Amino acid sequence: MNKGIRYFAAFVSAIMFSLSLPQVSAAQEKKNVDLTSEEEAYISSHSTLKVGYVQDRIPVSFSNEDNQFDGISLHILDRISELSGLKFEYVPLPAGDVTYDYLLNGGFDLVTSVEYNEENKKANGILISEPYFSSRKVVVAKDDLDFRYDGHWTVAVSTGSQTLKKVLAASFPNFELKDCETITDCFDAVNNGTADLMIQNQFVVEYWLSKPAYENLKVIPVVGLDDKLCFSAVVPFGEGSEEAQAEGRVLISVLDKTIECMSEDEVTNFIIQGTMENQYKYTFSDFVSRYRYSFILVIIALIIIALLAILLFRLRIRFIRSKAEAKAKGMFLSSMSHEIRTPLNGLIGLNYLMSRNLDNKDKMKEYLNQSSVTAKYLLSLVNDILDSSKLEENKLELVSRPVDLELVIETVSSIQLNAINDKKLKYTVHSDMKYPYVTGDDVRIQQVILNVLDNACKFTSEGGKIDLYLEQEKRDDGKILTSVTITDTGKGMSEEFQKQIFDLFSQELETVSKGNRGTGLGLSISRRLALLMGGDLTCESKKGKGSSFTFTFAADPAEKPVSSEEKTPSPHSKSSRILVAEDNELNGEIMIELLQGEGLEADLAENGKKAFQMFKNSPAGTYGVILMDLLMPEMDGFETAKAIRSLDREDAKTVRIFACTANSFAEDRDKALASGMDDFIAKPINVEELLRKI
Repeated sequence: MNKGIRYFAAFVSAIMFSLSLPQVSAAQEKKNVDLTSEEEAYISSHSTLKVGYVQDRIPVSFSNEDNQFDGISLHILDRISELSGLKFEYVPLPAGDVTYDYLLNGGFDLVTSVEYNEENKKANGILISEPYFSSRKVVVAKDDLDFRYDGHWTVAVSTGSQTLKKVLAASFPNFELKDCETITDCFDAVNNGTADLMIQNQFVVEYWLSKPAYENLKVIPVVGLDDKLCFSAVVPFGEGSEEAQAEGRVLISVLDKTIECMSEDEVTNFIIQGTMENQYKYTFSDFVSRYRYSFILVIIALIIIALLAILLFRLRIRFIRSKAEAKAKGMFLSSMSHEIRTPLNGLIGLNYLMSRNLDNKDKMKEYLNQSSVTAKYLLSLVNDILDSSKLEENKLELVSRPVDLELVIETVSSIQLNAINDKKLKYTVHSDMKYPYVTGDDVRIQQVILNVLDNACKFTSEGGKIDLYLEQEKRDDGKILTSVTITDTGKGMSEEFQKQIFDLFSQELETVSKGNRGTGLGLSISRRLALLMGGDLTCESKKGKGSSFTFTFAADPAEKPVSSEEKTPSPHSKSSRILVAEDNELNGEIMIELLQGEGLEADLAENGKKAFQMFKNSPAGTYGVILMDLLMPEMDGFETAKAIRSLDREDAKTVRIFACTANSFAEDRDKALASGMDDFIAKPINVEELLRKI
């Protein structure tokens, strides 16, 4: 049954069932109630009567959107008030079973929408009026239910309908009653199959069956179960309650006379008005429920469209990134090619010149110095590439140890001293150092400052000026914020280039064309290192007037670091003989000759297994130091170190083992130390550092 048909049926029902009310003639359709003096005295002495109403019997009795009493029963009571002069205060009754004690203790004078039947007529504590409204009770069940009166059905009944439960139990003992708190709970129970059917007032049923969620439910008339509604006066019973009961009977008498005085047309109009005013209002959830399959199709279509849009967007982004990455890769390869080929060309040329000047010691010394400088540049280039790669993959880890900032500044300044003097630059350090010792990574701090200072030297013309300012302050969290600002009077940079100065491979074309070309990695790496240290690297520059770079980092304060001279040396063998484990023949020969040139005795093992055997077969104390390559055939350096440490001889525990490898990542260092080695020396080896460690 669709919505329109149901409303029409409700309209017809309102007219037809109103005819079952007490009939009066035209002569009796008067507007004045014939009250006794006792009844008039009652009305005068009771200014307002407290009326309790049920909240979920739309359109008969309910709370509207403003939480006010509404429905057919309200229209009847308004008319009673006009005819009798009684005044009413309306209070909603709670859902569920409302007890007599609740009503009596709550001070209720009347309850509306009470069923008119023999059960309530005989009940203690209530006095009921004549019916003011009558309709039928109907069965609500699913469309496919074959209802029979003698069937065994589970019937949903709201807990507030105690009288209905008694009537159903007496009339249909084969029914199993299921308690539900509210009318809507009853409908839901039938709809979801936890109950077979429910029985309720036809007007109430017609209202709720307009809800799309209940469109698969049907209405079945019930023969012999009329739903007559009346008012109930709440009075005490027992000894001492005679006066209160007498007042209750007076009130019921007033109500009966008023109901009798209302014309048939009036009541019919109240029923029609209450029914038509309170038609079911569709909600958004109802709309979704009715058109749920269309909604599902639309949602699926929207999801597909959204997924396609996301896919296209990602493909577009991937295409743009691939183009950008390809361009950046091309620039990188071009830059790397230039940066690597240039010093390699110099090394090859120097090698040729040395072969032609073997007898000229002065020339040979000059060529060797130039070769050393060129090789160190190549090493720094490789280190920059490795740092950039580790930063990109978030694999670069900072070391935490006490740092002497004064020593860092002195070291950086001394490294750049030759470049400063060669260009006759005026270099001044302005230090307001309140906390000279902090906890951090001294190597990385030095790397950032040195990179910025090196650029300042590189791009400042001869006779120019460079200033280094160091300031510190203690933050609220206890950390020391150190700020190092380096200003120069160099060429400066364009505003556009400043926006990309910290990008990878970024170089200004003008500086490249003037011979200051680099890899474009230094500043990018420096800024990322600064961010890792809880600070930043920023730049201010004006074309033709110079630049100013500010490096900040946050660190905890520390005690003065212990110098190498103050440290207590670890116990080890006094032997000066060294075992070199190196599988590369050329590197092995160079290392042996280098050590022997320093007056040290050295033996070469071409793999890890050979090194282990040589140490094992040598008399105790023969070797004081082992220089261990990590990647070797037979046994690698890790396995060899573990095997030596496991030998049952005293020098196996005290011999110093240094890892010498081109693998310079932190995980390689950690693995070497975990295998029993004492220290880590990265290739290409700094000879001065190696000799100092030995």
